[in-house]
Amino acid sequence: MEIELKRTSLHATHLQAGAKMLDFGGYDMPIEYQGVVAEHLAVRSECGIFDVSHMGKLRLSGTEVATELNQVLVSNVADLAIGTAQYSMLLNETGGVVDDLLVYRTTESEIWIVPNASNAQLVFDTLRALLATSVVVENLQDTHGIIAVQGPKSSEILRSLGFDVELDYMQVAELVRSGENLDSSLLCRSGYTGELGFELITPNQNLEVLWRDLEAAGAIPAGLGARDTLRTEMGYSLHGQDISPNISPISAGLKWAIDFDSDFVGKAALLEEISAPRKFRCALKLIDRGVPRSHMAVLSDGEVVGETTSGTFSPTLKTGIALALVEQKLELGSIVEIDVRGRALKAEVVRLPFVQSNVR
Repeated sequence: MEIELKRTSLHATHLQAGAKMLDFGGYDMPIEYQGVVAEHLAVRSECGIFDVSHMGKLRLSGTEVATELNQVLVSNVADLAIGTAQYSMLLNETGGVVDDLLVYRTTESEIWIVPNASNAQLVFDTLRALLATSVVVENLQDTHGIIAVQGPKSSEILRSLGFDVELDYMQVAELVRSGENLDSSLLCRSGYTGELGFELITPNQNLEVLWRDLEAAGAIPAGLGARDTLRTEMGYSLHGQDISPNISPISAGLKWAIDFDSDFVGKAALLEEISAPRKFRCALKLIDRGVPRSHMAVLSDGEVVGETTSGTFSPTLKTGIALALVEQKLELGSIVEIDVRGRALKAEVVRLPFVQSNVR
């Protein structure tokens, strides 16, 4: 039986633009409009807009909301200043990543959380089960959408449309246009591309006007294909590939996001793994021609030492790149091979990100 895909409020707009659509997280989403490479380069040089309304939108409120979240998420939410954001994760008891998410503190007693699309309901259910009943958890998945505006010209374009964009990286504020607040809307100085950018979280009825205005001002529609190549160039993790319920943040190189002073779910398992690491993340840049994908064997001296978790062609570097989990720590500059459909392609172990970030 075929499962009917969900649609965002911009679905008809994407179809009118001739977007190639594909199932992503249970939603019928635009993968590309004019081509992944063109859209990728537009974000790196100008400004692209993404419909990411499939992502989860949770609003939590209560006087103890921050301290309660400290017992569940790996980051120190209680010390998060009002008007700022942080990257965090929800773990299982074995230290695997149930989901990675962004946390936005809007007031002393209100916090917004954006989880991944495929995990939005699970995160909602888990938070409701683990947090005190005094914390109200609202699921805004069906009422709100998100437009990501990313690229070096993003602030210029938003400003030309009357938006107040005076935010530093990882700050959040009410979405204000021409001096008026858009009801129940946020402007977030964050993103998934490594470029200067913003995410506009707003009720569904505002999305089409915002999209049309942004496009008219010079922003270029970009699909999730370009979003994936952009994030891979930055070494950003994708849930289900680079992190998962079976891949811990320690293995995935995300220890920097964890506050071990908090007593969160999965902490004991992470401490045990730190003392005896099982996997190591590495970044691989192809020397030979080819395009690596996920789940391809990585070989060192002819022996399989791990596998790729993400792989793509980098439009910026014009070569194949990959993230991998390996059983031994590989030195920077060392040469390994990736088994790409039966071809052993040489790759160099390099430092992340693959491409210099302009996010700040």
